[in-house]
Amino acid sequence: MPARTAPTQRQKRLGVEVRKMRTGAGMSIEFASGLLGVDRGKISNIESGVRNISAERLRTLATHCECTDQDYVSALLELAAPAQRNWWDEYRGRLSPGLLDIAELEWHSSRIHNMQTVHVPGLLQTEDYARSIFTAVLPALSRLEVELRVAHRMERQQVLRREHPIPFVGYIHEAALRMRFGGPEVSKNQLATLVEASEREHITIRVVPVELGSFPGAGQSLFYSEGPVPQLDTAQVDSAHGPDFLHAEPHLAKYRAHVQWMDERALSPDASRDIMHNLAHDL
Repeated sequence: MPARTAPTQRQKRLGVEVRKMRTGAGMSIEFASGLLGVDRGKISNIESGVRNISAERLRTLATHCECTDQDYVSALLELAAPAQRNWWDEYRGRLSPGLLDIAELEWHSSRIHNMQTVHVPGLLQTEDYARSIFTAVLPALSRLEVELRVAHRMERQQVLRREHPIPFVGYIHEAALRMRFGGPEVSKNQLATLVEASEREHITIRVVPVELGSFPGAGQSLFYSEGPVPQLDTAQVDSAHGPDFLHAEPHLAKYRAHVQWMDERALSPDASRDIMHNLAHDL
């Protein structure tokens, strides 16, 4: 199989985990190449996500690294399985790779936690609300580019509507609910959509009230994806150059603490629904 020119975040993550397993066992690249019957360069390419690793070689490496966590190994084997074409591939070459990586990460999550302080989580946005956000981007996007991003955002919401939807927890600051993206009518419809979504069994919405004062991650959005095992969790935060995907243990520990803080202090789902009802009524 030829080397990839632009590995996805999911493919890069497999490479990171392979390297972590190898170095954690004190195994050199030279030893790993001999063990797996490949040249040294291919080991480097596997660990950078440029090349895949077969299930047989992955099992061999795990055995020689004395990795006894079978759930973790099984999750890595799932990562190494040949990628199947999915809906986001239709946007490849038309949208930035980071946006496609977010969609793929959501699709394969076991549970999603999303924290927003300025606007509603993308997975819960209406078309008009999303359009108002993309229309305000600088430098300005063309109408076609705006509509492409809106369409992609709407398709991402499949993860909440498919046969086995992903459990979703959204922590939304009250200030974000008061922002009038698109004007009063668009905002009112968005609030009604949130209320409706919050009544679905797999969706939980928790409001962070303004009275709470300061809080961790103020001004920053956070998408925390639980993987099939905790070692494969991912924290995604936005930056000026696009999405950053973080999975080093110190990063995961930090953002797990953020999620826990929100879980302990945000309003209950019922109280959050009341706030959204009242805000919509006042528009």
